[in-house]
Amino acid sequence: MKKITLLFALLLFFSCSKKLFNDKWAKEKSPSEFKAVFETTKGNFEIYAKREWSPEGVDRLYSLIKNGFYKDVAIFRVVPNFVAQFGIHNDSIINNRWSKIGINDEPVNVKNDSMTIAFARGGVKTRTSQIFINLKDNHRLDELEYSGVKGFPVIAKVTKGAENVLKFYDKYGDKLGFRQDSIQKYGNKFIQNKYPEIDFIIKASIIK
Repeated sequence: MKKITLLFALLLFFSCSKKLFNDKWAKEKSPSEFKAVFETTKGNFEIYAKREWSPEGVDRLYSLIKNGFYKDVAIFRVVPNFVAQFGIHNDSIINNRWSKIGINDEPVNVKNDSMTIAFARGGVKTRTSQIFINLKDNHRLDELEYSGVKGFPVIAKVTKGAENVLKFYDKYGDKLGFRQDSIQKYGNKFIQNKYPEIDFIIKASIIK
């Protein structure tokens, strides 16, 4: 009986895991351009992405949005006059699966102007799910070199709702930027208990 129960539990786990993540999603190609809307606790904003700016980066962004990654996701790092960053999922299983499949590094083809969007990265092939919105012209990010990579390739631009992006709570500054391990381990419960003013991405969806 115990073996049957264990087998059922494993089947249920893998069935749920497939719904949360599918390896095929990491290989999806985006259209040549697309638009998407992000619903947030401060109101909506819309983005426009063009594949030629950063083909693999735009492919990943498209797949993340299409497959529901940006749902109940904290905008955990908002540094005034710099960036607003998000992309750590509340579910550690989902985080772990996406984080193991970094995309190839690409050159910067579009300047990091105000309201452009790029993937955060900390070295070679580390662009996974975390993205940031430039809150001002951050052109130094076009050329910044460290850990074997150069610059942050732009993947999209905010086209509507920039005023809502600028409303994201920023009084915590970079505090949560240094506590990403805790967010990944404990999820939104940790954020809501320790940093209750944080804003959230409620959901994101492709505009058809």
